[in-house]
Amino acid sequence: MNSVSGPNPKYYLEDGRFSIQHMKRKGITAMPRPHSHQWTELYYLTDGERVYFVDDRVVTVHKGELILIPGRELHSTASSEKAEFERILINYDPLLLPPVLRDEQQWFQSRRYRLFRLTLREQNEAESLLNRMLEESRLRRPLYEACVTALLTELMILLQRSESTAQSGGTLHPLHHLVTDVATYIRAHYREALTLEETAKDFFISPSYLSRVFHRLTGFHFREYIVHIRVREAQRLLAGTPARIQEIAGAVGFEHLSHFNKTFKKSTGLTPLQYRKEAGALPAPESGG
Repeated sequence: MNSVSGPNPKYYLEDGRFSIQHMKRKGITAMPRPHSHQWTELYYLTDGERVYFVDDRVVTVHKGELILIPGRELHSTASSEKAEFERILINYDPLLLPPVLRDEQQWFQSRRYRLFRLTLREQNEAESLLNRMLEESRLRRPLYEACVTALLTELMILLQRSESTAQSGGTLHPLHHLVTDVATYIRAHYREALTLEETAKDFFISPSYLSRVFHRLTGFHFREYIVHIRVREAQRLLAGTPARIQEIAGAVGFEHLSHFNKTFKKSTGLTPLQYRKEAGALPAPESGG
């Protein structure tokens, strides 16, 4: 597959199951919307800082750190106070790796991301491997795809051997702590009729300030994030329990089944019943959905 043209080309290999891109940017930047990828994301920061919102936490990634995010995990990134950054981004299908390195549980345990704080020696090794991947992808010499896959395997072994893992991430700025705390609060109370005004009051800040900083660091508007949490929990219940759809709607905070059905389809592209069938669950008889 050809690479994307431009000043920061992205190279695609293995029929799109692997991509790699090197990028350097100046100025304040942020993703307009949270997003997810089909494949695992590997993000190595060679310079600067970058703020991730993933697994309901604000995580600051610093120079020499690497964050790993599983496929289909919704996340966003934004600038920290250090606006300039340089990174290498990889998306890969875990099946490209040897079986011993494929298990998600091995990489992520109970979280939906993994942050590695590499030693200077490990940083040098990781950057050498990443730069060789970029060079092989750019030059496309014979057997370059096999070479890149081998280099990726070597990088993942380096990460498994690393003793500098930081699962919680660096949230040094008080604002990052605040947004993480608000996201945690929403996750604990999403079944309730949460409002921006009442939540801001609980955190002793103004609603307009909370709205502004929450959107800047997470990519979500306040109400939009509540809906995201409710739909995510509904997906878990639809796939993993035989509960009726109307019961699930009430359990995740929707008063009316019609509103739940409409919101769920808008978020996922499927009705709750369609999602349950695709997930392979064995539901009890339904009266709606």
